Amino acid sequence: MFTIGDFAAFGRVSARMLRHYDALGLLRPAVIDSTSGYRYYSADQLKRLNRIIALKDLGFTLQQVQDIVDAKVGPEELRGMLRLRRAELEARLAGDALRLDAVEARLRIIEREGHMSTDDVVLKSVPAIRVAELSATAASYDGVDIGPVIQPLYAQVWERINAAGVKPAGPPVAYYEKAEGDALVVHAAVTVDAAEQGGADYQVLDLPELPTAATIVHQGSMDQADESMQLLARWIDDGGYRSVGYAREVCLAFDPDNPDNWVHEFQIEVTRP
Repeated sequence: MFTIGDFAAFGRVSARMLRHYDALGLLRPAVIDSTSGYRYYSADQLKRLNRIIALKDLGFTLQQVQDIVDAKVGPEELRGMLRLRRAELEARLAGDALRLDAVEARLRIIEREGHMSTDDVVLKSVPAIRVAELSATAASYDGVDIGPVIQPLYAQVWERINAAGVKPAGPPVAYYEKAEGDALVVHAAVTVDAAEQGGADYQVLDLPELPTAATIVHQGSMDQADESMQLLARWIDDGGYRSVGYAREVCLAFDPDNPDNWVHEFQIEVTRP
């Protein structure tokens, strides 16, 4: 028989943790001395303790551990639990890799510029969204060419979805696609939760997920957006990424009387070269 201290040493756990396992009914002592209160464990119980520790190291909760070691979980259910845990760990590793990339990019910016920018770039995944939209062609990606095209498009798309009784389910989104020469297709879209409608005078489609996007929040008139876009482009280069296509522009706040109150988020899908 082992004392609680000896057993704790063999099993890489504290005596306090063994008492906690006892209270939960997860691992009870083989014997408790009625006089001294000392707890004793048998050598056979070390196998159970080792399995408990192994399952905890996999990230299972103590309740899940108890169900597994007490054979309340069948092989198929255990396989499902392990697959789910694997997916959780893979997602965590992917998130940690993104955070590591962001740290390295910020270090390079500080080393080059000597300070931390107040305009923070965030690397994240952007979920797929359904939008109602209208599109037209602009002569170039310059703001002076895009503005006169996209502004009437938004007026029209709002008018048309309102007439159809479709309510917005999120912010407006502008995105762009390459056309011939310097021209590009400008899409004025509104996030909706609606099915595609045959015969509608606008298009309903799903914008795909951006698995990895570099994003920045710009406050103020879109006439001053170039500075934010340039900072975002530098961050992408410093992080060792390559941009994929043009930025999406998500309108988070719009004040028709004061452009200084406008808030947009620019999202650029990035990948490793």
